[in-house]
Amino acid sequence: MTNLLLSTQPGGDSDTLGHVTSSPPIERPTRGSGYGRLWRSLPRELGFLLLTLPIVTVGFSIGWVLFAAGLGTLIIWIGLFILAAALFVARAFGTLELTRLSWAGLPAIARPGWTPVVHRPGLVGWFKDLFSNAHYWLYLLHTVLLGFILGVFTWVVCLVWVAVSLGGVSYWFWGRFLPQSEQDVWLHDVVLRFFFPGFQMADSYLGRFNGESVLYAVAGVVFLVTLPWVARGLILLHQGLAVGMLGAFRSAALEREVADLGASRGAAVAAEDHSLRRLERDIHDGPQQRLVRLQFDLASAGRKLESDPEAARTLLDGAMQQSRDTLEELRELSRGFAPPILQDRGLAAAIESLAGRSTVPVATTVTLTGQVLPPEVERSAYFVVAELLTNVTKHASASRVELTVDSTRAIAGAGNLLSIVVSDDGVGGVEIADGHGLAGLSERIHGLRGSLHITSPAGGPTVISASIPYLVTPGTVS
Repeated sequence: MTNLLLSTQPGGDSDTLGHVTSSPPIERPTRGSGYGRLWRSLPRELGFLLLTLPIVTVGFSIGWVLFAAGLGTLIIWIGLFILAAALFVARAFGTLELTRLSWAGLPAIARPGWTPVVHRPGLVGWFKDLFSNAHYWLYLLHTVLLGFILGVFTWVVCLVWVAVSLGGVSYWFWGRFLPQSEQDVWLHDVVLRFFFPGFQMADSYLGRFNGESVLYAVAGVVFLVTLPWVARGLILLHQGLAVGMLGAFRSAALEREVADLGASRGAAVAAEDHSLRRLERDIHDGPQQRLVRLQFDLASAGRKLESDPEAARTLLDGAMQQSRDTLEELRELSRGFAPPILQDRGLAAAIESLAGRSTVPVATTVTLTGQVLPPEVERSAYFVVAELLTNVTKHASASRVELTVDSTRAIAGAGNLLSIVVSDDGVGGVEIADGHGLAGLSERIHGLRGSLHITSPAGGPTVISASIPYLVTPGTVS
């Protein structure tokens, strides 16, 4: 049972498995859309800025106390533990700052790696690992100095801007409840006298109050209109400082990339070695044994050709059957690597062919966008599907299988993701064991910098998902 759904809409987005909808039309931004977005994000940004002072004050106080106490007691060794506590407190407050920035709607900042690549043994080694990690000291500097200074500055500016904005536009209401005195100085009178020296202040209280209300209203409107820009600018100062002091080093990212590439290369080599050994074993146990028997049958037929033609004919008939079985077995082995249908008609047709040959009913959903898959990704995807369906047939005791292949998920900056999910209603209990098919499958996928995940409780069901990243190549469906 095969139900194949193939989508060729470039840039399509899948909202359910097997169903693809085209992308909505791109709306051109209106002139005021940027300002409107600033207003929509203003509540979260104000929440971030107004909560900054109590947070940085607590961090500054605890961090400085621990740091100073640690330095003062280093001579009696207990200072090492107090300094370690100061570093961990600074790490907590720095992590809180990154979390708050994400909550405020700003792009996520890459977190540093806290675990050393090589652990030094013992307590002394632990202290060396801790104190040699530059991120801890940068977090401490951010908590006890630079982050505190910036937090106080942005909190004061934000509070003043909000107070002038809201207080100015509402002064006409709450100003009349203020106590009055003959010695009161009216701000609008000072401003007007500065620009117009001959200005005469109104004699009545109502006239003075109305003049003050107009001045405050103008100032309030100006501050209220500029409030989104000011809030965004202040929060960007926090983000800039966080990127420089709390984010991961670019060298660390390169080190992880090199380590990942090394691991992927090792996995690819191991997978290739596993595949070659498996091929050698399959040829030795299958076609080679058949060919040896075929050789014996032909030799026996040759000896009996004159003395017993009927027996020779029987042996030749058996040899013909052996040759056909050997040829079919060789074809089956070749399908596990690069079958002709994969090269001629693409991945979708090859997967449909695999599902059609399965002895367990397979419901197949294939969703491919209008992109050309790299040949190694197509071959690996075919191999993954073939191996998983074979495992289901041999070991799962399942009555039905669901197969989903989807290439619509995008990875920021890295292209697309080919996702393969095979689920069955079998007995479950699937595990990756050394020397077995799933181990080689995992190594092959890891060699392509992908991942393999297995969920298989005892009694089933079993869900195995494989993800293979690949770079986008514009073109037609592979």
